[in-house]
Amino acid sequence: MPENQNFNPEDGLPIRSNRAGKVSKYKIEHYVAPLDEAPLQAVDSVKETGKPLSMWAEAWRSLRKQPLFIISTVMILAVVIVAAFPQLFTSIDPNGNQACLLENSNEPGRAGHFMGFNLQGCDIYARTIYGTRASLLVGLFTTIIVVLLGGAIGALAGYYGGWIDIILARLGDIFFALPLILGAIIVMQLPAFRENRSVWTVIVTLSIFGWPQLARITRGAVIEARNADFVKASRALGLSKFSALVKHVIPNSLAPIIVVATVNLGVYIVAEATLSFLGVGLPPDVMSWGNDISSAQTQLRNNPTMLMWPALFLSITVLSFIMLGDAVRDALDPKARKGA
Repeated sequence: MPENQNFNPEDGLPIRSNRAGKVSKYKIEHYVAPLDEAPLQAVDSVKETGKPLSMWAEAWRSLRKQPLFIISTVMILAVVIVAAFPQLFTSIDPNGNQACLLENSNEPGRAGHFMGFNLQGCDIYARTIYGTRASLLVGLFTTIIVVLLGGAIGALAGYYGGWIDIILARLGDIFFALPLILGAIIVMQLPAFRENRSVWTVIVTLSIFGWPQLARITRGAVIEARNADFVKASRALGLSKFSALVKHVIPNSLAPIIVVATVNLGVYIVAEATLSFLGVGLPPDVMSWGNDISSAQTQLRNNPTMLMWPALFLSITVLSFIMLGDAVRDALDPKARKGA
């Protein structure tokens, strides 16, 4: 306040003078809303008994409101039920002695066999239903192994750093330089894999070349989480580095891992179908969408439904997992949440 500032003795308001020397006083008006119009209970009401929601609780609350999540979840549940209980959806056992009759070769659809028959006289619908199990098992178990292997390598490299990070990062770069399908084709041609082709050999092969991507994502998430205040506080309280990694760092780095794993599950299903289509994946006696698509390529002009139905089931399954991954990503990303 200026030193020569004068005040009116009557009301205590400041007095100012203009250039002509005339003295005037001015008032500063303040508006205060009546208490009955804006009660404090309505403006600043807080639920004192309510517990703060965790990141996962907020993500679940966001997911329940997303139509994309609901639709993709229903589709995935339907695929899982078909893979677990195929006999509920068809009365024909493709593995039975009378399942394939040459007299039905390339016959069109009819009552009880609306998808028709393939070249060997097998019911296309029954084979498509029973082929869901092998394709889904490859995608599911490959994703589990990739998450465990890639997550462990990425977490160790990102948390400890130093020479451990250098060695593991260079090892990941070597495998990351090989494309998934090309590397799987080479490995599946090795005698140990070629002579023992099964669901598990395909799972192991895809896991060998699938973990580097997830390891990189885990490494970045762990590096970001290891410098958090709660990690430093746990270390100051005497918690060992490995215990802090397991109890605090990894649980707070799961969001990007879950998103990538959900999307990659569909990618591994496509990879299995591609290997089987090329004749280096599952053996011909194992029913899968890839094997059915491979056997249908020779009859594409004469009977295109042989390829259409397994390809349609494959596309819907992969699309459902991609949709689920997008919904989970939007829910776990705070910047993508509405009203954040």
